[in-house]
Amino acid sequence: MNPFFDAGPRAALPRLLLGIGAGLFAAGCGPIGGVGTAPYPERSLSAPTQPVQSGPLGGDANLIGSGPVRIALIIPLTQGSGPSVVGASLRNAAAMAIADSGANDVTILVKDDRSTPDGARAAAQSAIAEGAEIILGPLFAPNVREAGSVARGANRQLIAFSTDTSVAARGVYLLSFLVESYVERIVDFASSRGKKSMAAMIPNSDYGRVAEAAFQTAAAQKGIRVLAIEHYSAGGAAAAAQKIAALDGQIDALFIPEQADAMAAVAQALTANGIDTKKVQILGTGLWSDSRVLKLPALQGAWFAAPENNGFNSFATRYRAKFNSDPTRIATLAYDATSLAAALARQQGSQRFAESVLTNGSGFNGADGVFRFRADGQNERGLSVLQISGGAASVISAAPKSFGGA
Repeated sequence: MNPFFDAGPRAALPRLLLGIGAGLFAAGCGPIGGVGTAPYPERSLSAPTQPVQSGPLGGDANLIGSGPVRIALIIPLTQGSGPSVVGASLRNAAAMAIADSGANDVTILVKDDRSTPDGARAAAQSAIAEGAEIILGPLFAPNVREAGSVARGANRQLIAFSTDTSVAARGVYLLSFLVESYVERIVDFASSRGKKSMAAMIPNSDYGRVAEAAFQTAAAQKGIRVLAIEHYSAGGAAAAAQKIAALDGQIDALFIPEQADAMAAVAQALTANGIDTKKVQILGTGLWSDSRVLKLPALQGAWFAAPENNGFNSFATRYRAKFNSDPTRIATLAYDATSLAAALARQQGSQRFAESVLTNGSGFNGADGVFRFRADGQNERGLSVLQISGGAASVISAAPKSFGGA
């Protein structure tokens, strides 16, 4: 089944926009059967980790489709002297989106930013010169900043894949999985379950700093007391956990926005310092959607916010069948962005990529669920809350299927 549409490609097109019809539809949304690699910080996406599988795309590698509406896709196809697995996956996903939509009225101009800001600026300039009406990508924040400047100067909208909200702006929209969304969702859910007094263990990292600011904002909005925020560097989780343990009986939840590969040490620190995770609810972000985290004894019962994975799992199955390789977890960003652009090109006439269309309050529904762009360039996503139990994760609060009050 097509994971984006609820009927045949042509039949679905009149219903693609939630603000106009039923929306971009990701079939099979429901309880997560298996948890794959989480949507992760962009700094971990830079190095190829396996041979690049270009797949059976055929034709000009720089073009997808042959229609009159030109759409640019700026991605890191190369890094240094070699190819990028991430870039190849994003390109393949865009090609899948065009094939699935049956769109014959668009051409995707694929541009390699060479994983550099200068490359992104040159790619954006080239795309505009070739008639691109909208730009999808780039991925890395400095590259988005450069491409966004070119796009705004040419009065073009840009939908980027960076997780760094500092590059978001009017006309530069982020489709990515934002730290702030994870934090807001998990704090809101914890509050709804009666958690009123929290602490946090924050890693000394860019991700940690963004998560901390979002945590303090979300806690204040919900009237939650934050008794302590303990920072730690690599190897220093034990000292932070010891200070949290000294709050015995004073907190009912502990927020830890740590990456999967560091959670074993954090979990050991919690246990060694006698933090009873049956009494103190452990909270995390979408980075925990990883088998390394799910199997940790100290984290059984923990809650974290993440996209529901059924849409991605369906996408990944079809991707493997087409390209004989696994997609990166963020490949759905290119798939959704391309599908959205193709749908708008068909439905919206001369205003197809206008700000008012892209920021429609009802939003859109993609492979990872509902999303909408804010006027400031950031996004809102419908996220689920999952509980770790028995080495797996199950949904305890389903992701919304629409945005209330839109």
